[in-house]
Amino acid sequence: MAAVPVGTFPGFMTEGTLLYRRGEYGKALTCFDNALKLRAEDKHCLVARSKCYLRLGDMENSLKDAEASLQNDKTFPKGLYQKAETLYTMGDFEFALVFYHRGYRLRPELQKFRLGIQKSQEAIVNCIGNLMKSCTKKGIKVADMVLSGIAYLDTRTEFWQQQKPIYARVRERKLRQQRWIRDKKRKPAEVARYIVKSMEDIDMLLTGGSPEESCKKAEHVLKTIQGWSDDEVPNKNELIGNLHSCIGNAQLEMGQMEAALQSHKMDLEFARQNDLPDAISRALDNIGRVYARIGKFQEAIDTWEEKIPMAKSSLEKTWLFHEIGRCYLELDKAEAARNYGEKSLQSADEEGDVEWQLHASVLVAQAQEKLKDYRSAIMNFEKALEKAKLVHDDPAQKAIITALDDVSRSFIEDLKERGREMRDYSFKDFDFSNENTDDDNLEKDREGKESGKESTENQEGEKEDEGAKNDKEHESKEEESKRDGEESKRDGEESKRDGEESKRDEESKRDGEESKRDGEESKRDGEESKRDGEESKRDEESKRDREESKRDGEESKREEEETGHDEKQPNLALE
Repeated sequence: MAAVPVGTFPGFMTEGTLLYRRGEYGKALTCFDNALKLRAEDKHCLVARSKCYLRLGDMENSLKDAEASLQNDKTFPKGLYQKAETLYTMGDFEFALVFYHRGYRLRPELQKFRLGIQKSQEAIVNCIGNLMKSCTKKGIKVADMVLSGIAYLDTRTEFWQQQKPIYARVRERKLRQQRWIRDKKRKPAEVARYIVKSMEDIDMLLTGGSPEESCKKAEHVLKTIQGWSDDEVPNKNELIGNLHSCIGNAQLEMGQMEAALQSHKMDLEFARQNDLPDAISRALDNIGRVYARIGKFQEAIDTWEEKIPMAKSSLEKTWLFHEIGRCYLELDKAEAARNYGEKSLQSADEEGDVEWQLHASVLVAQAQEKLKDYRSAIMNFEKALEKAKLVHDDPAQKAIITALDDVSRSFIEDLKERGREMRDYSFKDFDFSNENTDDDNLEKDREGKESGKESTENQEGEKEDEGAKNDKEHESKEEESKRDGEESKRDGEESKRDGEESKRDEESKRDGEESKRDGEESKRDGEESKRDGEESKRDEESKRDREESKRDGEESKREEEETGHDEKQPNLALE
């Protein structure tokens, strides 16, 4: 029993992929071997190991792994492409062409299948051309031998047409009868060969950049099959629907959108009438494409959402969720676009398809940008940039970098706006604190004034005059303290404006912190102004106390003088 390698399946896959991209195919092969020991029949790992074998020149093992990846899923696009590539490298261009066509029917949006079809066709033509140029062992050119054989047959045909012996005429009559019988009742094998050949020709013309010829061919085959009986073509309705689909695809390439839509709806009608789930799924797929191309995004969404339960693979779901999300984004429904983008990304992760992980991440990031969730958008754009670097997609990297710059600027502006709102809020609190401080000062001053009035009522008339004078001085002091408070308030407002002007060009984070500090400093200024008012009040009270003590001293002095005068008068009387 083979020893279980130390590590995880995703770890071996990631390491093997990186080594393969660096050109270290032997080391990458070892990583994929270890991964397959942990998950023996993983089709993605089999395709990856097949690529390594192909690079190392081991065609046999490369073909075995490619076929093994298709064992449980005959429609696996990566397996079909890898098998076609291996067959092409082995020089088996005809079979390679067959598998390129199969992959293209399943995933027509993938350019690599179209290129595979073109290069296989060119290789077949080149091989035939090279054969015609070759020579036999005796030095006779193959082209000369073919031409001489054709010329001989032509001369013999002329001879039989001139001579017309009895047995030749009998034979000709029999041939005509056989041809009439054959035309009257076609053999199933001949019908099948005609249909297969015709469908291949239609696909080749469409992928080869000749949609007009492909459409004409499909229309001709459609008329031919419609004239045949159900006995001759058992799957006649299914084939008619398929031809309507081919005609619709060609019309779409020619820009005939309304005609393409009608053709695909005919395909859908035949599929539903005959209960063909695969054909229904295909028709819904194509109808959604046409709607999206002509800008009817809601109709495309409705059509594709009907197709969701029919999706068979994670890769198909990835594409489907992505296209629905893209339509929602076009309709400015960013939240729905984000939800479908996340579903697409999840399916792409399950499939392990890096390219679709890239597309899904970009969709999610664009939706988050519209929702003003700039932090999450930046994170997903960065993930998409990593995927673009992994698949060496330079145009995608440039586009993502531009998008990152735009969303970063929007993020900074948003933070600045929040900083300004926070700063306005903090200064509003500062204004309230100043007002409260002024109210407290006024209340305390009024209390002092009332207590002063009560004390002056018990004093003599001279004391009342001095108290009134002190009240006037106190009121003037009060007005000065009030003016000081207003000046501090204006200073705070000026500092607010200065702070706004000086911090506009700084980053939003520092703006928030500095605004907070400005608010605290303003608050401290208010507290200091409050303390100044209290100190001025205490100074006034101490001044009043000193004046009162001075007056008391003067009064006591006058009393002493009066007492001395009274004592002096009796003495004079005695004398």
